[in-house]
Amino acid sequence: MQLLASLRNTLFAIALIGMAAPLLHAQATEEVPAAPSATAAPAPSGPPQFPPVDPANFTSDTPSKDTVNAFLHEFWGYDPDRIWQIQAIQKTAAPGVSKVTVLAAQKTNPQIGTLQFFTTPDGQHLISNEVLPFGVRPFDAPHKVLQAEANGPSRGAASKDLLLVEFADFQCPHCKAVQPTIQKLLQDFPNAHFIFENLPLTSIHTEALKAALYSVCVAKLNGNDAFFKFSDVVFENQAALTPQTSDATLNDAATKAGADAAKVGACAQTPEAKATVDASIKLAQTLNVNETPTLFVNGRGIPMGAAPYETLQKIIAFQAKEDK
Repeated sequence: MQLLASLRNTLFAIALIGMAAPLLHAQATEEVPAAPSATAAPAPSGPPQFPPVDPANFTSDTPSKDTVNAFLHEFWGYDPDRIWQIQAIQKTAAPGVSKVTVLAAQKTNPQIGTLQFFTTPDGQHLISNEVLPFGVRPFDAPHKVLQAEANGPSRGAASKDLLLVEFADFQCPHCKAVQPTIQKLLQDFPNAHFIFENLPLTSIHTEALKAALYSVCVAKLNGNDAFFKFSDVVFENQAALTPQTSDATLNDAATKAGADAAKVGACAQTPEAKATVDASIKLAQTLNVNETPTLFVNGRGIPMGAAPYETLQKIIAFQAKEDK
């Protein structure tokens, strides 16, 4: 299986597969098929048996066990079957940097996995192969950033108590695939305020920036409802976002959204439109978003490509309750 290199993805993937996965390095492995047999081996079952904790492995006073437990609760608390044990909090050769080792499993699965990361001297960040928020309330800082700077087209509830922010690329196949999921989430959570932020991946998608520019102009000239109609049409006709046909595709989407395609096209050429898209890209960089589609739930980033709908439901309900 492909192991995720990002701790954020790893923590999320652990929740999906029902066990902890190795953390710090991405690698690919191939499993050799087992020889056919008359009787299949039974799947492992029963509660996991964590090994004893050795007090000698707790050589650092920071972070405390309570802080690590609170941090893991924020990530895994939506899953009542998730259990873990802090195995070590150790000093390292770098002053103030601690190494944390956690064992994790599901209550009914004997398989146990290991999660390791380093915490910084300020106690506010952790390091895997990237720097991520850490602490008792790890999502508060990105939540505040999104509340202040996520200004894209929006829909849903007026209140931002439950704030969902999607970063997406109109030319990204996975972004197209998750749009029905977004629609269903907004139906299931009518109290959610949803914001769309453009993140065109221009290094791999030649027409993504143009589509983003058109989209901000549709929103500017005709409002949020028109934007989401435009978005639906563009995703539906994503295959036509080619250098040869993107202009016609985007003009058609603007028209179907009730906008004047000529005015939208002219607006898309302006520095103001480019500045709006650039601001969205900068916001994504601030939040360390490196893939699309990514959904933030009150500051909690979720890589949507790996997320079953039921898990998203649980996370959103849990996060909304935590943030009351």
